[in-house]
Amino acid sequence: MLRGELADAVVSGGKTVVDLGEVEFCDSTGLGVLLAALKQARGNNGDLELAAPRPAVRRILQITGLDEVFTIHESVDTFVATATGVAT
Repeated sequence: MLRGELADAVVSGGKTVVDLGEVEFCDSTGLGVLLAALKQARGNNGDLELAAPRPAVRRILQITGLDEVFTIHESVDTFVATATGVAT
């Protein structure tokens, strides 16, 4: 389900954000889905960015080195401000 939603979101290019604020855990399957969507987004001249990861998810991203692959924002509002150049 998530794989399909992300594929639809990134197909047209541009920046897409995934709000991780309610995600308490992410395993290798979830990371794989995010990476596949990132690859698809970049293939369409876009990007996939992450927002508001909880500490456990942020730690998983750090351990796997994915914090160096994805742009990670403290909140969705921070993403919007960065993407639009307008402070919220």
